[in-house]
This record gives sequence, C-alpha cells and structure tokens, in this order.
Amino acid sequence: MPTTQNKPFVIGVAGGSGSGKSTVTREVLASVGPEMVAIVMQDDYYLDQTHLSPEERRLTNYDHPKAFDWPLMVQHVRTLRSGQPIEMPMYDFAADNRSSQTITVKPAPVIVIEGLFALFDADLRKMMSLKIFVDTASDVRFIRRLQRDMAERGRSADSVIQQYLETVRPMHKQFIEPTRRNADVILPHGANGPAVDIITTKVSSLIRDLKPA
Repeated sequence: MPTTQNKPFVIGVAGGSGSGKSTVTREVLASVGPEMVAIVMQDDYYLDQTHLSPEERRLTNYDHPKAFDWPLMVQHVRTLRSGQPIEMPMYDFAADNRSSQTITVKPAPVIVIEGLFALFDADLRKMMSLKIFVDTASDVRFIRRLQRDMAERGRSADSVIQQYLETVRPMHKQFIEPTRRNADVILPHGANGPAVDIITTKVSSLIRDLKPA
C-alpha cells in the first residue's frame, strides 16, 4: 500500500437484504483495483454463538442490530484506518455461528463497509467519507434473498419465506429503512448503472494519485 498522510476514504454501503449492496461494492473494487480497496463485510460480524445450542442459534434474529458485534467491527475499521491489517471473522450460516477461521484484510486507501446496518452505528458513520443507501423495491429484494439463501445457505423456500415475514420485513421497516436519512447518496432502483458510475468515477479521481507506478 502506498504511504500517504491522508486517512483512507471510507465508504459505507447500506440497504435491505437483496438490494444490490454487493454490486456497488464490486463496481468500486473494479474501478480502482483490488489492491486499493479493503472490504469489511458486516455479515461476518454477527455475534459468536458458541455458548448456545444449535436449536437456540436457529432462533437468532439476524435482521436486528443486536445480532452484531459492534465493538469488534468499530475496532477493526479504526485499525484499518490507522494502517494496520485485521483478522476479519468469518460467519458460517450453515452452523449459525462464527467460524474458527478468519480473513486477513490489509489496509488500503479505500475502505468499503458493506451491510444491512452499515449506516446504523454512529461511531462507524463518523469514520465514513461517503455514506450510500441502496434503495430497491421490496419484491425484488425478496426474490434475490430467496434465490441466495436457497443456493448459498442450504435453506428451503418455506423457511426463507417464514423468516422474511417474521423478521426480515418488519426489521427492515423498523431499523434499516430509517438509516436512509444518514446517507449522503441514495441509489434509487437499486444499484443502477448511471448512479454507480458517478460514485466510482468520484472515488477513482480521489485516489488516482495513490496508485502504484
């Protein structure tokens, strides 16, 4: 990583499940190069549940702010901003628990914090240079979540639908939707091309001089 006296450019990317947050993150990564970006995935900062039985773990409301390890996440972002690497936890959704493995994330000129509640915590927001909320229609978000959970997390359609009705939808309205007001930029219709292009062009221009020769 090139040395600079400037703090990293921190981007928060929030939005409901299936809204297109990962698309925005991928576009930022592609626009400036992977060596210039450190990605902090909020999904990996769910609380460790080793002390709970498998049956109790399955009852966890993963769409509530209390499900996350906020102190660890804030500490890790501060560490990256100071120029030091972190060992980001990995969450195993099949086991409903934090994995014993970690991912080494190196400091970089751009830090992207992606997650449902990326704009929820005041301490995280204070470190952000740009706060983005990806706004997508609820029916589109549900279909994307259904496809993802069945394909990647071994869930049945019935269990995904039940979770959506019992926790995902009400938690979105109660906790996630209100974080729109914390955003600097709201992307309507999801991660639409023109809006994402504007963001990636801006980020690229800010760090162009930092790229290695």
